[in-house]
Amino acid sequence: MTRSPALNRFLVCPDYSVYYRKAKRFEWESTPGSDYLLVTPLSGHLEYSTNNERGHLDSSRVVIVNPYTTLRVAGNYVDVLQLSISSALLIQLAISMNSIPPKSTIAFPPEPLTNDDSLNRLLLSLQKELLADEPGREIIMRALVEQMLVQILRQHSVARRSDELEISRVGLIDRRIRKSIELMHSQLEQNLSLKDLAAASYLSTFHFARLFKKITGVTPHNYLAAIRTQKAQLLLADHSLSINAIAAKVGYLSSSHFTKAFRGATGSTPREFRKALIE
Repeated sequence: MTRSPALNRFLVCPDYSVYYRKAKRFEWESTPGSDYLLVTPLSGHLEYSTNNERGHLDSSRVVIVNPYTTLRVAGNYVDVLQLSISSALLIQLAISMNSIPPKSTIAFPPEPLTNDDSLNRLLLSLQKELLADEPGREIIMRALVEQMLVQILRQHSVARRSDELEISRVGLIDRRIRKSIELMHSQLEQNLSLKDLAAASYLSTFHFARLFKKITGVTPHNYLAAIRTQKAQLLLADHSLSINAIAAKVGYLSSSHFTKAFRGATGSTPREFRKALIE
């Protein structure tokens, strides 16, 4: 969550999203999901913690967290750049680069990446394009993001074989709960109960809830809320849709409930987020 922000700029796409925040006080906690997350302060310092790592970040240190990992960051007077990367995009790129063997996934070290000058230059260029009001900046930003992904795959990734994780149309998922997560994505506007989700994975509600929390680190309800927030961010780029219409499309009965949930997840209200989006 961000408080008293001086400046926000966001670029949201289906396979990656870029968030830039300049804030006097910055606090944010991710909800574990199938995406990879990259975070660095371009100025100032951040304290961070993950499931099993804790430390600090400055402009020469970048942390990348693997899917289904909670990341918490906080700092004062900072410029923060966050990149959310679809696991499907990253793994498909790794396959095209011949970086991983079949039936493998990508993992990054838990400690921050330090003194990667090439990566740091790309991050600064990404910030520059985010803040510039120039035609074609979204084209340049996509090229910069793709260069960053190649750089981190070349220099920092490790291939890990997994018999449980697999790529589906909605990202990297444990096959034991794949059907349930796909149901969340396909029926986002519905009031899905725990019984509905458990039935999709052919499990009792008790065993499903325990297994889901063990695999993802969050409850099915919180995971569904994160998917709704992610979808809402994409819909906010469509100015023909009202906030009320978007709330309904992502499963909220009232715009006030939607606004509260969205602000809790992103630090911005839907209107503030829409205002900060790059078209």
